[in-house]
Amino acid sequence: MTEKTKEHTGLDGRHRDKSGRIERKHNNTKVGHLRETYGKGFAPGFADSDNLGAVLQKSGATSLSKYLKMKK
Repeated sequence: MTEKTKEHTGLDGRHRDKSGRIERKHNNTKVGHLRETYGKGFAPGFADSDNLGAVLQKSGATSLSKYLKMKK
């Protein structure tokens, strides 16, 4: 395992900010960008230009991870 790989193990494509905290997706993240990660079926009924905040508000979820768990 390389140093770079070891650094990102278990982060699911996320990264740590300067304080070491794992960064979360923000409510202003575009649905189109999230579809690149979670597939074309992510957030059906929403346009690529819509924000994660709108998806969460309509679904009643408080975070992306909770939304993803609801949709399983």
